[in-house]
Amino acid sequence: MQTRRSFPTAVDALQVVTRDLLGLAVRSVDEVGEVSLPQMRLLFALRDEGRSSCTDLAHVLGVSGSSVTRLADRLVASGHVTRAGDPDSRSRVLLDLTEHGGDVIEAVLAWRSRELTRALHSLDAAALGSLTDSLNVLHHALQQRHHDLTGPVPL
Repeated sequence: MQTRRSFPTAVDALQVVTRDLLGLAVRSVDEVGEVSLPQMRLLFALRDEGRSSCTDLAHVLGVSGSSVTRLADRLVASGHVTRAGDPDSRSRVLLDLTEHGGDVIEAVLAWRSRELTRALHSLDAAALGSLTDSLNVLHHALQQRHHDLTGPVPL
């Protein structure tokens, strides 16, 4: 007879995997080495939101406008982001991702994909299918309860 795991055991397992995935996400930014983690979050926000104002990006990231401005200053200087006036509002400044900024995002995501693929190769087809199905179910449950936590800006 198969015994079912308890919720606390499942929560503990998810806590461990969350720590592992966060560690992998942070390491992917370090491995590419061009930008800091907060700068990477801004690059992801620009990729997801498109050309945006500092105020809009601050809202998306849950930080102050001045924090976004400081991050943007560094990213403009390094060639990852452009800054331009808004043609519809002279007082508004818009940020946009450069091709180089997009390349950095792709390098980070490629590094993560390689590492995750290596880890998943240790699973047989049935375990991989079960894991994929379970993660999709968990994602949908989290998205319904906490839609603000599951998007739009990945780490």
